Amino acid sequence: MNDSVREASDPGTFDEQRRRAIEHVAALRQEIRKAIIGQDAVVDGVLTALIAGGHVLIEGVPGLGKTLLVRALARCLGGTFSRVQFTPDLMPGDVTGHALFDLKTEQFRLRRGPVFTNILLADEINRAPAKTQAALLEVMQEGQVTIEGRALPVPQPFLVLATQNPIEQEGTYPLPEAELDRFMLMLRVDYPELDAERLLVRAVCDAPTDLLVAAALRPLCQPADVSALQRVAAALPVDDQVVDYAVRLARATRNQPGLVHGAGPRASIALVRCARARALLRGGEFVMPSDVRDCALDVLRHRVRLSAELEIEGIGIDQVLNGLITETAAPRL
Repeated sequence: MNDSVREASDPGTFDEQRRRAIEHVAALRQEIRKAIIGQDAVVDGVLTALIAGGHVLIEGVPGLGKTLLVRALARCLGGTFSRVQFTPDLMPGDVTGHALFDLKTEQFRLRRGPVFTNILLADEINRAPAKTQAALLEVMQEGQVTIEGRALPVPQPFLVLATQNPIEQEGTYPLPEAELDRFMLMLRVDYPELDAERLLVRAVCDAPTDLLVAAALRPLCQPADVSALQRVAAALPVDDQVVDYAVRLARATRNQPGLVHGAGPRASIALVRCARARALLRGGEFVMPSDVRDCALDVLRHRVRLSAELEIEGIGIDQVLNGLITETAAPRL
C-alpha cells in the first residue's frame, strides 16, 4: 500500500497531515510574494504545478520578474537549483550531460548536465533549436536521462520552469507540440496594476541590488517536504462528477469551432492533478468543480491551436477557451 492510500485510510492521521500541508503552502506563498509583487495568480500557478508534480512554461515580455519568480521559489524550497540560458548554439549535451574520455584513466567519464537538479530554469527556451529543446523531453516525462545507453534518474522532486518572450520572433524557434504537451501549465505574466507596481519599485529600489531581492527570502522546506505536500494533495478526495467535468472540458476542445486540434488525455490528467493542488492551496478538504475551472485556462491554452481564420480576425486562444469553459456545465456538489 502506498503512502497516499495509507494516509487516506486513516482519517485522523491524514487530517493532521493535510492541516500541516496547508500551513506549509500558505507560508511558501507568503514568502514568495515578498519578492514577487502584483503577480499573485502567477505565484499560485507555480505553486499549483509544484504540488501537482508538473512543469511550467512562463510567458511574458522582459522585465516582469519571470526569472526572479523561479529564483524566489528555489530559494524558499532549499533544494538544488540550476539555470540554463538557451541560445541558438546550445547543444543537447550541454543540457543533459555527456560522456568524456579521460586520457589519464583511458576510460569514459560521465559528466552530468544541469538537469540533475530539483529545480531547472530553462531561460528563454525558444531561443534554442528543436534538437536542443528535445533534450528535455525524456527527463520531463520520465524523470531520467539516458546517456551512452545508461538511464540515470534525476533528483526528486524535479521541476522544469521554462520562460519565453511572446513578442520577439527573430532568432527564436517555436516549441514542438510534443514538448508543449509535457508542460502541465502555461502561465502568462502580465503588467502589474498601478498600486502593485508602486510597491514593486519601492521594494526593489530599497535593496542594494536586484540580486538581494530573492536572496533575502527564507528557505522554508526541503525536497522531502515537497514530496510530502505532493502525497497529501494526491490523497485529497475527488468526486467522480468532478473527474467527469475535467474530462468533458478537455474533450470539448476537440470539437470546438475555431480550434484546429484540441487537448489530449494528458490535459484531463493535468486538470485533476492541478485541481487537487488548488484545493490544498485554498485549504479545502476535497476537490470542488471550481478548482478545476480555476486552472483550466492555464492547463489548456498551450495544448490547442487556433484556426487561421480566427488568427486573422485577431481572436486569441484565451478568448476561445474562456467561452468554452463558460459553456461547459459544472456539476453541483
